[in-house]
Amino acid sequence: MSQSFKILFFAGFLFWNISSKAQNEVYASPVKQVIPDTSFVNLKDFSTDFVYDMKYATEDNFLKAKVYDCAECVLRMKTVKALIAANNDFKKKGFRIKLYDCYRPLSIQKRMWEIVSNPEYVADPKKGSIHNRGGAVDISIVDANGKEVDMGTPFDFFGIEASHNYENLSKKIKSNRKFLKKIMIKNGFNSFDSEWWHYNLKTGLKDKVSNQNWKCE
Repeated sequence: MSQSFKILFFAGFLFWNISSKAQNEVYASPVKQVIPDTSFVNLKDFSTDFVYDMKYATEDNFLKAKVYDCAECVLRMKTVKALIAANNDFKKKGFRIKLYDCYRPLSIQKRMWEIVSNPEYVADPKKGSIHNRGGAVDISIVDANGKEVDMGTPFDFFGIEASHNYENLSKKIKSNRKFLKKIMIKNGFNSFDSEWWHYNLKTGLKDKVSNQNWKCE
């Protein structure tokens, strides 16, 4: 083998090796970031298909006080996944979820307790609630025109009429509540007997109470 041929062969091999590495770098699959199920995230970063009426960011609530600085729905990632799955089921039927409340930092729970120190209306912050764990949502549904479906009482109505077990309602209202409950339970949530709007993620009941706050944009 001549010296010039050796040089050409080596140059060709070097070019092939560099090209192969370059191709591998270009076509390598990007590494996807995996968000832990217990991480707190903002729902709007994962879906734009929800309707928001975050009552505690206004004075239009039973406290008659604004206790949130901004109307954001923050939840643990696993709750977001389940909620989006439920909303997808509602969308197939021509409805969407309307949100009243999501994660509630423990500091907000304490503030609410100071305003209304009644465990029938506000969970004692010493124990905390599932809202403080990022696993609860207060919701209703709206139709294709954005009109809220009739559930018989307003959100945060603390009378017996708000109970799932209350029977003195029209067939339509009882059907609406059953529809809401059926879809939510199918997607991993439990209902709360005395409040037709409240749903807990089954797998979130044992998560720790948190005081993580979010930034307002």
